[in-house]
Amino acid sequence: MYRRAWGTAVVLALLTGLAPVGAARAAPHRPGPLPLERLFDNRAVSADARPGAADFDGAGRSLSARDLAAAGWTPGRSLRVEGALLTWPDTRAGRPDNVRADGQAVRVRGRGDALAFLVAGTGGTARGTGTIRYRDGSRGTYRLTAPDWRTGPLATKAVALPHVNTPSGQRAEKARLYVVTVPLARGRAVASVTLPRDTARPDLHVFALSVRATTRGWTGTWAASTSGYAAVGPWTDRTVRLVVHTSVGGPRVRIRLDNTFAGAPVRIGGATVAVRGAGAAARGAPVALGFGGAAGVTVPAGAQALSDPVRFAVPADADLLVSFHLPGTVAAAPVHSRALQTSYVSGPGDHAADRAGAAYAPALRAWPLLTGVDVSGGPGSVVLLGDSLTDGVGSTPDTNRRWPDVLARRLLAQSAVPRYGVLNQGVSANRVVTDRYPGDGVLADTGGVSALHRLDRDVFAQTSARTVVVFEGVNDVRAGASADAVVAGLREIAARARARGLRVVGATVLPCEGEARCTSAVDAERVAVNSFIREGGAFDAVLDFDAVARDPGRPSRLLPRYDSGDHLHPGDAGFAALAGAVRLRALVG
Repeated sequence: MYRRAWGTAVVLALLTGLAPVGAARAAPHRPGPLPLERLFDNRAVSADARPGAADFDGAGRSLSARDLAAAGWTPGRSLRVEGALLTWPDTRAGRPDNVRADGQAVRVRGRGDALAFLVAGTGGTARGTGTIRYRDGSRGTYRLTAPDWRTGPLATKAVALPHVNTPSGQRAEKARLYVVTVPLARGRAVASVTLPRDTARPDLHVFALSVRATTRGWTGTWAASTSGYAAVGPWTDRTVRLVVHTSVGGPRVRIRLDNTFAGAPVRIGGATVAVRGAGAAARGAPVALGFGGAAGVTVPAGAQALSDPVRFAVPADADLLVSFHLPGTVAAAPVHSRALQTSYVSGPGDHAADRAGAAYAPALRAWPLLTGVDVSGGPGSVVLLGDSLTDGVGSTPDTNRRWPDVLARRLLAQSAVPRYGVLNQGVSANRVVTDRYPGDGVLADTGGVSALHRLDRDVFAQTSARTVVVFEGVNDVRAGASADAVVAGLREIAARARARGLRVVGATVLPCEGEARCTSAVDAERVAVNSFIREGGAFDAVLDFDAVARDPGRPSRLLPRYDSGDHLHPGDAGFAALAGAVRLRALVG
C-alpha cells in the first residue's frame, strides 16, 4: 500500500539477517487508547487554491474545503446523523484530519446502542474487524464497512460534495462521506475501541467516532421517512405548518428535523408545536421550541436537528401542528411525499407563533423536513417498515385511517401489552432491494432508497424502537425482481435488526391481480416470497396479511370489499382488517 513503510522488525531483519530459528518477532509498540484526533495521519481536505496540500487517496486527490463549508460541514462542527452526535475534525485544510485504520486504540466513552463512525474508503470499499473494550473488562468485536469515497452508493451517504480536488485542478465529480453504525452490548459502558487492522488496500479512513446514546425516557409518537429530495415552493420568508397525528401522548415533547439527501444547509428561524383546532388554527397558543438554547437552527446537509425538550401535554390519537419559519429561500427539500394529510404554508413572515390560521393556505400534501415527534415516558415504539400500503395509499385522506393509525388505536385501547408508540416508516413505491430515489439530487421520483439502504436511518435510529414489522416486497416483484432476490433482502433485514436487539415481525405480501403489472408470473413470485415469510424462520413472528385480505375464491386478488379500486391498495375497510388481524402479543419480545 502506498502509505505503509516497512515495520521496524522488517528493517532490522534486512540489516542484521534472519532471526534465529524459533525466535519470536517482537510486536510493534502501540500506545494506550488515545483520542481519535491524536491519531490523525492523513490529509483528506484541501483548499481549492492549494490542492497539493492534501492527499486523501494516495493519488493526490482530496475533498474541497469550500464544498464542505457550503454543505455546513465546517471545522469543529457538531453533526447529528442517524441519531449520533459526531464532530467534524477541527483542523485547517491541508492538516491531518483522519486516521487510516490499522489497529489503533481509540479512547471512547459512553453507554448506548451503537458506535457511529464517520468514514470513507479509498481505493475501493474498505472492510475490517475491530474490537470494543467495555469498562467492565469484557470485549466484543465489530465489522466495519466504509464505502469508497468516489464510487460508493449515494443512497447511504451522509453527504455528497460536488467536486474532487486533484493536483491538476478541481474536477466535477461526487465525493462521498458515510456514517456507519455498529451495535453495542446494551447496558455496558464503552472504554475504548480498536480500529480494524489494515491488511491490504483499500484503506479505511475514520474522521469521527462516538457512542450513540440510547433514547431512554422517550417514546416516538409520530415519524415519517424521507422519501426523496424534491422541488418545493420556492419558499422565501415563509412558515410551514405541518399536521401530524400522534399515536401516544406524554407530558413533554421534542421534534426531529432531517436534511437528508441535501447538498446545502437549511435555516430554521424558529419552530412551535400546538394541538390542532380546526384547519390551520391551533387549539391553544403554540409553544416555542428551542435548539440548543437558541430559537432557531441551521441543519447541515445530510444532518438532523433535535429540538430541546419542552413541557407540553401531547394528547394521544390527536392532530398536532408543527410550525417552522424558513427565513431564507428554500427551493428543494427532503420530503415525505405521500402524507395523505393537508398541511399549510403561510404568506411572508414568521407565523409559527400564530394561534389563528388566517396567515396560512392549504398548500401541502407532503411533509418536508419533519421526520419525528417524541414524547417523554412510555414503553418505546414499534416501527412499521413498508411501502405504499403502510403509507396509507388507498385510505381516505385527512382521516388517519392507514393501518398503522388503526393499530395505534388498538394499542391504546388495551392493557395486555405495552402501549407502544407506532412509527409509520412506509414509503410509497418503495422496494426491498432496489432504490427508486438514488439518494442524491432534486428529483420527482420520491419512492425512496431501498428498505435495505434506509434500515439504519428509518428503523435502528428511531426513538426507543423495540419491534420492527417488515411489510414490503410487492413493488419488487411488480418491477421484475425474483422471489429469491426479495427473500435475500428480507433475510438480511431480519438478521441486521436482530443484531440490534429488535424483535422482528414479518408480514406477508398482499395479492394484486387486476393491477397492470400484477401478472400471473408476478403472483407466482409473490407466493414464493410469502412461503418464505411464513415458513423460513427468519422472523420472530408473522402477520399473515395475505390470508386476511385475499379473496378466498380467487387468492391472487384482493377481496373486493377490501379493494380501494386500483386492485393494489386496500381501502379503509381493508386497512382496518389488516390492523385488526395483528396479534398484539406478536409485537412483544
